[in-house]
Amino acid sequence: MPITSPRHANDPVLIALGAAIRRSRLARGISQEELAHRSAIDRSYMSSIERGGQNPGIVSVTRIARAMEMTVTELMAEAEL
Repeated sequence: MPITSPRHANDPVLIALGAAIRRSRLARGISQEELAHRSAIDRSYMSSIERGGQNPGIVSVTRIARAMEMTVTELMAEAEL
């Protein structure tokens, strides 16, 4: 299990991003494991991102968006507070 990002874990912005990823993933019928595979991200790290425990970098966010056939802009719009 990955260690949470100590400075930012559970920040409202990360929780919103994680929830947006989860909603988008479920709307597309993609399992968390499959999204992690498509994104080249470890499944436990993906789980932690979805829970708001990680502060993913732009490369990871871009991979996640592309894996769901979305733009980063579309994904971030889903995460608006």
